[in-house]
Amino acid sequence: MKQIISLLLMFFLVLSCRENGPTNLPHKENFKNRTIDLGTLDSLESGKTYLSVYSRIYSLSEQKTHNLTVTASIRNTSLSDTVYISKAEYYNTHGKPLRSYLDHPIYLAPLETVEIVIDEIDQEGGTGANFIFGWEKEPNSSDPLFEGVMISTYGTQGLSFTTQGKRLE
Repeated sequence: MKQIISLLLMFFLVLSCRENGPTNLPHKENFKNRTIDLGTLDSLESGKTYLSVYSRIYSLSEQKTHNLTVTASIRNTSLSDTVYISKAEYYNTHGKPLRSYLDHPIYLAPLETVEIVIDEIDQEGGTGANFIFGWEKEPNSSDPLFEGVMISTYGTQGLSFTTQGKRLE
């Protein structure tokens, strides 16, 4: 009986230590439940924002790198108006499109935030990964804010930094 219990404990221990692979899905939010038809909204102002992110950075030399978890934070900074995100495309260091996170435009209520997480083990983006976001908002409303948060922990050491998006148009 002790052997069976020991084997079961070992089995559950091994299962609990399994590393999950990259999901490439938006973090927590189900973007399909946020979709909206922008055709019914005709007076919106459009814009695009570039956000640099780093899924890997150099350390000590060009041969030594550290993998990072990336959080692309999409924030509606308006106190009263909804903002609409129509495009969220992820590119690698060489400018090659890797994936699009939206099939349809989504909405963000005032002061709401949604996130896209690139898992630490997903290294497709490389040292110069980036996002292009397309968005729409009410005229005279504040622009949405796009931030990248990169983090890694190894043993007792941690590394983290942020980037902010740049409006392209």
